[in-house]
Amino acid sequence: MNNDLKDRIALVTGASRGIGYFTALELAKAGAHVIACARTVGGLEELDDAIKAVGGTATLVPFDLADMAAIDKLGGSIFERWGKLDILVANAGVLGVISPIGHVEAKVFEKVMTINVNATWRLIRSVEPLLLKSDAGRALILSSSAAHKCKPFWGPYSASKAAVEALARTWAGETQRTPLRILSIDPGATRTAMRAQAVPGEDPSVLPHPSEVAQAMMPLLSREMTETGKLFIVRERKIVDYRMPE
Repeated sequence: MNNDLKDRIALVTGASRGIGYFTALELAKAGAHVIACARTVGGLEELDDAIKAVGGTATLVPFDLADMAAIDKLGGSIFERWGKLDILVANAGVLGVISPIGHVEAKVFEKVMTINVNATWRLIRSVEPLLLKSDAGRALILSSSAAHKCKPFWGPYSASKAAVEALARTWAGETQRTPLRILSIDPGATRTAMRAQAVPGEDPSVLPHPSEVAQAMMPLLSREMTETGKLFIVRERKIVDYRMPE
């Protein structure tokens, strides 16, 4: 697929590190102007330097996705400056804890749901009108195999990712008669800080680097992508087509 994204406006959450960082960088390499969101100012500044080094441009928006009012204002700010949004990559998320469900503290469970689910819904609500103003709006929602495997001790994270997949599929159904295409992506085990937290002791060198995952994901953001409401997975550093059950 053609990954020329010149003059496209792309919003990436969780852009200060990991998959979000490298997806933002790939989007900038392809010509998109990147609106990079994350809590960590230092990480965003490093991303900005990397984007400038490849001849790209970015707007940094440091804020916490737990701040729902800030998410609401984000859509308005994008409209005032650009009048539309072409690409959304809803990447930001937290793991919570690996623990028996009955041992999870309420504040931990609530944080996972706030960041992974509530913020994703609020983001959709804030930017949907902007994506519909694009001639080829694209939204990519980061999920996980945890949504389907539901392994013991992964309850909060598994539940949150199942929820965002449900949001993505519902949203895709509601917008299928528009140019907006909405997909979910399971990036697979990746060499990130979250993976290290979830599986301590694992040799990170055996896992794909987040830059490789980001490169594999890029075709899903192309104007030529016509599928909507589907889940794709990254395996062996390649995108695999996985249809959701009817």
